Amino acid sequence: MKKVTIYSTPTCHYCNMAKDFFKANKIIYTELNVATDLEKRKEMIEKSGQMGVPVIDIGGEIMVGFDQSALSKALGM
Repeated sequence: MKKVTIYSTPTCHYCNMAKDFFKANKIIYTELNVATDLEKRKEMIEKSGQMGVPVIDIGGEIMVGFDQSALSKALGM
């Protein structure tokens, strides 16, 4: 199983859609709130080159935004 990390903010609609997708498919993930954790925000920007959320790291593969088909593919579903 690949390690899944989502960089998100509490008010982000697409972040919530991604987390709902993970929960529905029983994907274990780590959530990092970049609204309050400035160090993780910096890490997210370094990984993705972007300020927008969600940024999802699936085993080192970086995805920006919520794309269900790309997530499914990256997760081998």
